[in-house]
Amino acid sequence: MSRKKKEIAEKPYRKPLIKKRKPNRSIAGDIALYLFLLLVALVMVFPIVYAVSSALKPLDELFKFPPRVFAQHPTLDNFSDLFVTMGKSWVSFSRYLFNTVFITFVGTAGHLIIASMGAFVLAKYEFPGNQLFFKIVTVAMMFTGYVTQIPNYLILNKLGWIDTYWAIIIPAFASPMGLFLMKQFMEGLPTSLIEAAHIDGANEWKVFAGIVMPNVKPAWMTLIIFSVQALWNNKASTYIYSEERKTLVYALQQIQGGGIARTGQGAAVLVVVMIVPIIIFIFSESQILETMASSGLKD
Repeated sequence: MSRKKKEIAEKPYRKPLIKKRKPNRSIAGDIALYLFLLLVALVMVFPIVYAVSSALKPLDELFKFPPRVFAQHPTLDNFSDLFVTMGKSWVSFSRYLFNTVFITFVGTAGHLIIASMGAFVLAKYEFPGNQLFFKIVTVAMMFTGYVTQIPNYLILNKLGWIDTYWAIIIPAFASPMGLFLMKQFMEGLPTSLIEAAHIDGANEWKVFAGIVMPNVKPAWMTLIIFSVQALWNNKASTYIYSEERKTLVYALQQIQGGGIARTGQGAAVLVVVMIVPIIIFIFSESQILETMASSGLKD
């Protein structure tokens, strides 16, 4: 061993010094940033606070001018009057609620399963027409429900599904947004992980259910939120005519359009309609943020 190498070998190892990077923002800049974020948060939360406050106002406070944000004498009379009005209809409140919950649950579950399975194939397998099919899905996202409403009605009418729950549930299965979201997220899943599972003897279903779906949980939680929000707020008046099959949102909006005497009940309707999507979003907020942060990563 040469003298130079011997000196290097005998020289004790010293951990390289890592200089801490100093933030390039000033304290004033941080304060300004937090004040801006606080302002944005207040602007976004104000409609929710105002809707809840209006639902708690007695009728005389609802017509005060200038209007006040918070109720001076909060009361639950608007909610009690709403349930009394719903109880007087020849279709019970529980029936409207069951229709909405059934359509939302089945439509969301079917959308999640079909979109996830289709996205898995498009993201991790190559076959003729793979890219063309995904381009069709992407183009389909450009069309709103108003554009596709007439073709959907004609198809559902031919199938005999008009005035049934399936007129709302089946189109929800084919929403292109879910397939696009799941496919983009699954592309970031390492292909080597799937190949290792195949080597260990796992079949396609085990790979999909046991490996892929647990690793893309943020994506399908986000998909659930979007689907629940769309189905819960769906009036279904275009495809469903029988009163006993109509949704809760449709019945509540009929009460809301009952004139000045039902202004307080109309304010309570807004709270009842928006409470379920808000609760689901609160419990799944972290999953949505993780989806948005990870959707651009690739293997």
